[in-house]
Amino acid sequence: MKSYSSAIVCFIFIGTLSCGEVSIAGDTLTLSKPLATNETLVSLGGRFQLGFFSPGISNKFFLGICYTISPAKVVWIANRENPLTDASGVLSIGHDGNLVILDKSSKIVWSTNLTYAPGAMAAQLLDSGNLELRDDRGNIVWQSFDHPSHAMIPGMKLGWNSKTGLHLNLVSWKSSDDPSPGEYTYGVDTTGQAELVIRKGSSMLFRSGPWNRVSFGEVHIANDLCFTINVKVDAEDAYYEYSMLNTTSFLMATINNEGEFQLLLKENNTADWRPMFKMPQEYCSNYMRCGPNSVCTNDSPYCSCMTGYTPKNRKEWDGGIWSGGCIEQNQSNCSTLTYFEEYLDFKIPAFLLSSVNISMSMEECRAECIKNCTCTAYANAYSLGEVGGCFLWFEDLVDVVKLDMGTNHLFIRAPSIDSITASAPERDSKKKWKIPVIVVMVIASTFLLSAVCFLWSRKYRRKGGRHSWHVKDEKNFELPSYDIITIEKATQGFSDMNKIGEGGFGPVYKGKLSCGEEIAVKRLSETSCQGVNEFKNEVMLIAKLQHRNLVRLLGCCIHGEDKMLIYEYMANGSLDSYIYDGSKHAKTGLLIWSKRFAIIGGIARGLLYLHRDSRLRIIHRDLKASNVLLDREMNPKISDFGMARAFGEEQLTTKTKRVAGTFGYMSPEYVIDGVYSMKSDVFSFGVLVLEIVSGTRNNQFHHPDHDFNLVGHAWKLLMEARALELIDPLMEDSFSVSEVLRCIQVALLCVQQRPEDRPTMSSVLLMLNSESAVVQQPKSPGFFIERSFDQNEVTCTILEGR
Repeated sequence: MKSYSSAIVCFIFIGTLSCGEVSIAGDTLTLSKPLATNETLVSLGGRFQLGFFSPGISNKFFLGICYTISPAKVVWIANRENPLTDASGVLSIGHDGNLVILDKSSKIVWSTNLTYAPGAMAAQLLDSGNLELRDDRGNIVWQSFDHPSHAMIPGMKLGWNSKTGLHLNLVSWKSSDDPSPGEYTYGVDTTGQAELVIRKGSSMLFRSGPWNRVSFGEVHIANDLCFTINVKVDAEDAYYEYSMLNTTSFLMATINNEGEFQLLLKENNTADWRPMFKMPQEYCSNYMRCGPNSVCTNDSPYCSCMTGYTPKNRKEWDGGIWSGGCIEQNQSNCSTLTYFEEYLDFKIPAFLLSSVNISMSMEECRAECIKNCTCTAYANAYSLGEVGGCFLWFEDLVDVVKLDMGTNHLFIRAPSIDSITASAPERDSKKKWKIPVIVVMVIASTFLLSAVCFLWSRKYRRKGGRHSWHVKDEKNFELPSYDIITIEKATQGFSDMNKIGEGGFGPVYKGKLSCGEEIAVKRLSETSCQGVNEFKNEVMLIAKLQHRNLVRLLGCCIHGEDKMLIYEYMANGSLDSYIYDGSKHAKTGLLIWSKRFAIIGGIARGLLYLHRDSRLRIIHRDLKASNVLLDREMNPKISDFGMARAFGEEQLTTKTKRVAGTFGYMSPEYVIDGVYSMKSDVFSFGVLVLEIVSGTRNNQFHHPDHDFNLVGHAWKLLMEARALELIDPLMEDSFSVSEVLRCIQVALLCVQQRPEDRPTMSSVLLMLNSESAVVQQPKSPGFFIERSFDQNEVTCTILEGR
């Protein structure tokens, strides 16, 4: 295979193609409006165009769909096998309802070949790049996405669909100047287990390993956060597709004429397409480099025999000819003690002679392999420790590769215990008697350790241990799950240089994706006082929420015990670092009252959405300044939904024995009785407004004349008609007196002792935004005689409610 750079040159050459010179109006072809070779259809949003082109030095013409950006990329070709010989052809809808390409003599050179297409009236090019042929009722009777050529774009599926009976693959160009079908194909193989494969004719060149609900074996091209990969593998379907998260970027996957698969990304602000991924990548990526019963590593020497095996031809093997593989050192004997060698981070063998049972546990899987003398290996079918899923292999093991990071545990059966020691004949034969003794000791120790772990885990679960996790919970999440490689790369291996904060959940890291987008990664810490329940709660709740004043959750990453949430990055950090830190005020101009007032309004709108307008009625339960993030324009976004709870339509209050939150922000009824409601959030909002106005933390406020906290002090000042004394002195005179007084009065209404006296968030917004709205005199607030004993504001309070 040629070098990687030469493949890029090929793509750049193809990218200079034009799909036409003159664009006809609209995006639709009709019976009365055919398409000539010098015309194009352009999708409604201008993302794709359809037209005829002549590649490179060729004098033949093909109908294709291209990206409209520069440099353009051809993503689909209709008449690959029958090009036009000159520029006098036409695309039209035939009398039988088929979409057809006619040459200058009106001979059909390409057709959609529908045997029954009554009433086909129009063909439309969509902004997805899909060309749809529709009947007079608007039903799709044919679409280009069901007939891929050499490239795959977001929304297009590759694989097998039982309903349509289509097996969708990519087929390479014959050469850089000839789009006719080449000899390489790429797609999802379904003859064994669903895995990505590249073939040259009928010969396998590459296989990825099966889909394990995180990645296709060694191929970690799953969700890059600029795009996501959606996979379905069941009895009826086996396919995957890409979806774009960033509409300003363009994605394309293709198999080139040298048999190399590439995933290409183009951003609006970049000059060219950038390769995100390619395969095969390394020496061992090529299929069966080392022959049967051997292991391939990407460091020299590349090939080695598995435990209990020896080279089939020692002379060839020592000379670097490894295709013959390895054979058993000693013949298997089912009557001897069975020994399995564990291989961690390996691509599992090809499914030449194998079986799968998705309901079988690993213990049952091992037992099944032991009782069958022809069983040579077993492995877990899925990653992340999900219960169930067993792969079994019989006879020779082929294409086993050492990976930098794997998700399957492969157990390979050694032909016999004797074969393990036979490779070292100089070893004292008297030591052989030790092996059964050692095995017995290991079994006994394992049993004892398992019993201890079982008892400990039962105790731990009763205490609500934070590492109790099952992958089946992921199915309830309505957002993408991302692989650890993408996150580690984005955060530079979770380096301290990328660490931007720490909360009750754990550390927060700034990351930068390969497409340039910045993200924030919250990583569940071993010492976190929050845990898996809060993690799952945050994922399931915020994934369903969309509002400009709520932080956007992009996805999650679960890798073993590592659990992470991925958010949009907020360039200006959290609100607390501004209102309590005078050094930042001067730099940002946040002291200007209009900015503070806008932040108060944004937080109020976010809470109103949670309480009234979202799909679920959400009680946040931990609203505070550190949980309000600021974007580049200083717009506030509520974050951290680990403590949040969903309410039913008619539900007003609920009670808990586990009171969790931050002192100073929690309402009296929640702290004392464990009762919380929307009015609990209203209380927290009132405290936060007073902090924004004064630039002081509620629990760190101190006055020489009394023991009131900030809430009590504000109420005292209002009662004495001295409310303006509460204002942060750093604001000087840059504020509206009426707005400030209204905010203080509304805040004190929100922190009243009795929840029924507090306003709803809709009333709060009305009072804040309307000078004519009547603002009542607040009653005595709750929790106003307090002092802080700890300046740490991490949400880790756990009390027992009455």
